This record gives sequence, structure tokens and C-alpha cells, in this order.
Amino acid sequence: MKIMVVCGNGLGSSFIMELNVKKALKELGKTAEVGHTDLTSAKSEQADIFIGAADIMSQLDNGSRTIVNLENMMSIPEIKSKLEPHLG
Repeated sequence: MKIMVVCGNGLGSSFIMELNVKKALKELGKTAEVGHTDLTSAKSEQADIFIGAADIMSQLDNGSRTIVNLENMMSIPEIKSKLEPHLG
């Protein structure tokens, strides 16, 4: 499984979010490949789940992607609760 963390510029905030997604996965006892990118690059990326701030994720939602919207991208409990249903 591949999870892509998306932010507007693909710099600091998505890297921190990537670390938090990895922590959340570890706490859930799940493993996945996790990467981070900017919004423009994400449109051509292949991933099982795209996760990021709600204000930009709507731009990625093409009807076939699995999108996870976060209100607080620093909240590991929120990341866990929103990712878990998609992890099988």
C-alpha cells in the first residue's frame, strides 16, 4: 500500500505530516510506503491513499482516488481515525 501526503508546496508541512502518518501507522500496527509531494505533482502520482489538508485535497478528488481530508494535520489521533477505515 502506498500513501501520498500532499501539501501546497511539497516542502516542510508535508514532510512533518509524513512523519505523523508513519507514527499513526505504527500505532495502528500497519505498514505502508509513505511519501510526500506538492499538490501539482500529486495529480500525476499513483497511490492507494492521498492524505492532506482539507482545503487543498478537493483539487485532487477526481472520483477515483481515495482522499483523506485532515482538519489538523499535526493530530496523530485524527490521522489514525481517518486512515484506519482505508487500511483494510
